[in-house]
Amino acid sequence: MSSDRITDQIVVRGLRLWAHVGVLAHERERGQWFEVDLTLGADLGAAATSDQLSDTCDYSRLITALQQQASQICCQTLEHWSEQMLDLAETLYGPVPVQLELRKCKAPVSGFSGVVAVRRSRHGGPG
Repeated sequence: MSSDRITDQIVVRGLRLWAHVGVLAHERERGQWFEVDLTLGADLGAAATSDQLSDTCDYSRLITALQQQASQICCQTLEHWSEQMLDLAETLYGPVPVQLELRKCKAPVSGFSGVVAVRRSRHGGPG
């Protein structure tokens, strides 16, 4: 099925991950919390009819793989890590539309208490 016809989605929202990512050396050495939301475009009709996990994208595989990836990654930018996440999703599910938002929960910017994030998509992302 072409990605422009997929309207069903699997959403993983608020996955908290501890990782060693940041431009500052202490961010990569000590690690910090991040949060990610992912949306996979998929035809969920077969699983809706069959009630079989094998007919859908098993989101537990993605969560477990992202947790494993977070425990091993050490890089400077959210952009780089988000690319690794998109690669991982494609490895697990093939070229399905995927969109993610990766948030740094505590950016080390004086006087700033908000959240910094990158949004990325691949294969059109879910619409």
